[in-house]
This record gives sequence, structure tokens and C-alpha cells, in this order.
Amino acid sequence: MRRYRYRCTVCRTTSPVVHEIQTLAAMGEAHRQTLHGGHFPDDEMAGQIDRQGRWYAALPPLAALHARIADALSDLRDPKALGHPWWASAGATLLIGAMAALTLLLVASAL
Repeated sequence: MRRYRYRCTVCRTTSPVVHEIQTLAAMGEAHRQTLHGGHFPDDEMAGQIDRQGRWYAALPPLAALHARIADALSDLRDPKALGHPWWASAGATLLIGAMAALTLLLVASAL
């Protein structure tokens, strides 16, 4: 399940987590209309977050991959909750490590 959040850095407010992109767009538009007269605040942020509330766009690529895999594994058990269970984080780490080892093995065997 995807999670989205809107952040206005001018007002220093963050919206609650929503699960639909249309709801996120409506929240941002309503905030801009009521508090900023329709203008877009500087450094406004809106986008997808992981289960721990971190913006995917702000994470380094490997951390973002780990967060996406751990989110997907966590959503198998409880799609609406936040936070990663230890088994989901460990599973994501093992999966990334196994794919790196397989890639290294394929490259070494091709040479």
C-alpha cells in the first residue's frame, strides 16, 4: 500500500498520511488556497513516503531500494500500519545481498 504526505515548509506543517494520490493533491490544493491565496510555497514537498515516514526522494538509492522492499514485505501482513518489522528489514537486506552476489557471480562467469 502506498503512503503519501504533503509538507509546507513555509507554514511548517505536514499532512497526515494518506493512501491515494488524489487525496494528496486535494490536500495540497486546499492548503494553498486557504493559507497562501493559491500561490505555491517555496520548497513545498509532496510525495510518497515509506512506512517510517521518510521521503523516498530524499533517501540514497540503496536505502530507497531497501525501504521499498521492506515496505512490500511488511504490507503482506499489515498494509495500513507504519514501521518495519525486523523480519521485513532482514528479508530486504538478504534479498539485496543475494541479488548482488548473483550479479557478481554472473559477471565473473561471463569473463
